[in-house]
Amino acid sequence: MSITEYVRDADPGDQLIDVRTPKEYQAGHLPGAVNMDILQEGVISRFQTLDKDKTVYVYCQKGGRSANAFKVLDSLGYKTVDLLGGYGALSAKR
Repeated sequence: MSITEYVRDADPGDQLIDVRTPKEYQAGHLPGAVNMDILQEGVISRFQTLDKDKTVYVYCQKGGRSANAFKVLDSLGYKTVDLLGGYGALSAKR
């Protein structure tokens, strides 16, 4: 499953990042999402491993942490989209 399941204009190769805690991620996440906890030390280094040629879609539970991740990724030069509504809203679309 790819990001195109959730975002109509996405390309299949775009990156889907779940910025919640590992515990939240393990309890349920969008298929294809990579967990990069925004609250973990070293997350910026992990963000920098992402492909700048592809759009990065970020989500959290409700929107606060993904908004922070969006700001960081944007400042690093990534084309980033914050998936509003978070995991709850996105998983309900499936």
